[in-house]
Amino acid sequence: MTHGRLGRSETRISSIGLGCVTFGREIDERTSFRILDYAVELGINFFDTAEAYGGGNARNYRRGYLDANDVREVSGEMHSSELTLGRWIRARGCRDDVIVCTKVDGGNAPENIARAVRDCSERLGIDRIDVFMLHVPDDQVPIEESLDALNAEVLAGRVDIIGCSNFSGGQLREALEASRRLSLARFEVIENHYNLAHREAETDVFPVCVERDVSFIAYSPLGAGFLTGKYTPDRQQLPPGTRFDVIPGHCDVYFSDDGFRAVEQLRARSEQLGLSMAYLAGAWVTRNEQVTCTLFGARTCEHVDNAIAALKAVERGDLFESTADVE
Repeated sequence: MTHGRLGRSETRISSIGLGCVTFGREIDERTSFRILDYAVELGINFFDTAEAYGGGNARNYRRGYLDANDVREVSGEMHSSELTLGRWIRARGCRDDVIVCTKVDGGNAPENIARAVRDCSERLGIDRIDVFMLHVPDDQVPIEESLDALNAEVLAGRVDIIGCSNFSGGQLREALEASRRLSLARFEVIENHYNLAHREAETDVFPVCVERDVSFIAYSPLGAGFLTGKYTPDRQQLPPGTRFDVIPGHCDVYFSDDGFRAVEQLRARSEQLGLSMAYLAGAWVTRNEQVTCTLFGARTCEHVDNAIAALKAVERGDLFESTADVE
């Protein structure tokens, strides 16, 4: 497994990261532990979660998407991704071997950032968060105020590295300039969606990352499963239990003429090469030198295998020509 540095920090993370959004939402704790163990076995050291991931989704147990291993799920406890990840870290005693990233929910006001750092640390069972991100921009709060609050957490030793997610290139540049001007900790990393169906980062965010030495983490390389070819334009025919069925809002992001055109181009290459669409979609993202780490979510260990196989193929150069013309 290759590793890349996060911005100007000394922290290095695996080029494949495990997105923990499925924990407590689509898979139970026992399955999550098995996937986490397998990821570490394969050399993955970066685990991405958030306050919003999995929390409050005990309702999915009643819909049949979760197996009830204990009373917590049945009673409706916040069966969050952070809690699951934290329990695994404690059970395995592997805190020093993993890099944990989490994100604030509920807005970027200073008091909420302080609350989130405290609550996230408690759920994860760790004293210091490796990477802490603003999950989304907040137009109601000046970025200078958010950065000042984040800087306080860094100075206090409760957070190591700060970053942002779902920011535009302009918003990232504004934040970096504010940090420079006010001598505050700066964003060393940005995490945005990037895949064949959504390539805006190439012209919007990548140039800022290169210019200011900020690392880019790509999430949803498979478009939340959209690029596997399992969906049709009919929103009434979503396969039960799939990501789009659990969170129908994904349809608004991916169901478009351009989106389905990308799926059909990928399908054609998949049939020509005899390789799965998921394999090719993952390889297409990991091959980009601007991407420090590609996050793959998983509901089975086989999903982790697909991510590793895509990385190895790209490192060997097997798919470069094949994926280069899937545009």
